[in-house]
Amino acid sequence: MPPKGKQGTKGQKQIAEENKSTLLFYIYIISAVNALYYCVWFIFYLDDFTLGPKFLSGLSALIYFGSYKFMSSMAKTVYQNGQLIDAGIDLNMEAGMAEHSKDLLLLTAITQALSLLSGYFWLFLLLAPVRAFYVLWVNILGPWFFAPAEEEKVDEKKQKKMERKMKRQQIVR
Repeated sequence: MPPKGKQGTKGQKQIAEENKSTLLFYIYIISAVNALYYCVWFIFYLDDFTLGPKFLSGLSALIYFGSYKFMSSMAKTVYQNGQLIDAGIDLNMEAGMAEHSKDLLLLTAITQALSLLSGYFWLFLLLAPVRAFYVLWVNILGPWFFAPAEEEKVDEKKQKKMERKMKRQQIVR
């Protein structure tokens, strides 16, 4: 059961330490998946390492680099005279931009590892643009398209005239 009351806030030092450990965790994931992937390819499938797998592993490397660089730039700390001034954005904050970057990084790692079983698993990378469009639709496009139209402002004179007209129609019926 979650604790009752207001959620406690984190200090700058705690955010900086958690961001550092989060980035280190994702470096370990990237390193482990790439080590596994290239060892298996070079030991068992060296002759089959053609343009397709090279291109897709290069694409995954670009995704890793972009996601990690984005997260590290969000978590950039600022020190002045040895004092921590700003710890950056909390990477472990729920529903933040870093969450999407972590999801993309994990999707790429899982896809790259599963691609050792079959090349068709690379198709899982197509889930990233699908999810991006879904998030864009739910947060921006959908509310914009289906927003109720603004009502025209009617001055008091016209409003009273319309009310009298409605009353007359009700009396006639």
